[in-house]
Amino acid sequence: MSPQVETILLAVDFSEAAQYLAEYATIFAKGLDARLLVLYVSPSMNRYASLYVPPQSIRTLVDQILEGANRVMREFMDARFVDVSAEGRVEYGYAPEKILEVARKSGVDMIIMGTHGRRGVDRIPFGSVAEKVVKTATIPVLTVRPV
Repeated sequence: MSPQVETILLAVDFSEAAQYLAEYATIFAKGLDARLLVLYVSPSMNRYASLYVPPQSIRTLVDQILEGANRVMREFMDARFVDVSAEGRVEYGYAPEKILEVARKSGVDMIIMGTHGRRGVDRIPFGSVAEKVVKTATIPVLTVRPV
């Protein structure tokens, strides 16, 4: 029995590399006759609660960020996925966990995501979203280092 790829999750951060990743994802989606689920995860603001920022202020900021991210996602989808079945989604939380959660709940067969190509000391304090996803995913993950 050969693996079947029907749904591909493309994780994007709306950086300049997102266009490059969109091209890769489109090639795979067309070649495998798969649909794309394009996901942007807005970072959690929970760490600011310990700085005595009022919860209502944090909630307002999160709502504004999500509203802007949804607008950018619509523009991104309209500009890049005209001839492939694709759905855009914006979520909120810790990116590695949210990517894996959405993949699991949506029945995704493969994940495509970029790496920022940091090496050595530059990546040690921050870790890597791609690295965390690769290490814990139960489905194939294609990482693409943008040029």
